[in-house]
Amino acid sequence: MAVSKVAALLTSGLIMVAGASQVLAQDAAAASPSKGLEVELNGLAPSQKGCMMTFVAINNLAVPISKISFELAFFNDKNAVDRVTVLDFRDLPQGKKRVRQFDMPNVKCETVTRLLINDALICDGPASGECMKGLVTRSQVSVPFEG
Repeated sequence: MAVSKVAALLTSGLIMVAGASQVLAQDAAAASPSKGLEVELNGLAPSQKGCMMTFVAINNLAVPISKISFELAFFNDKNAVDRVTVLDFRDLPQGKKRVRQFDMPNVKCETVTRLLINDALICDGPASGECMKGLVTRSQVSVPFEG
């Protein structure tokens, strides 16, 4: 009887240590910045033209970007691509956050169910391919944003 209580205590202790280790690993990953670009879909708001999209971009690369344009695909409620467009994020200085807004004509915010960055068509500054390598995307709204 005493052996099973000790075993139960050891098992619960191991579970607690494993859980704490997982939380610490997640905290460390969240605290250490990405080595690439981070692009966040920060907001969607209806506008007179259609839908105002707000993005926050951070350049964690070792060099500044003098010009970057992303090709984005917009998905609708049928999970079909509704449109593909290129958004010019202009310059992204190294280590700085930039807010970029795009007023998307003839787009109703409520019909956008997902966004996907297909590619960085223009990426002046870093070596070829570096703008998409290690790209981190996230969303602060209910619409998923993928890279």
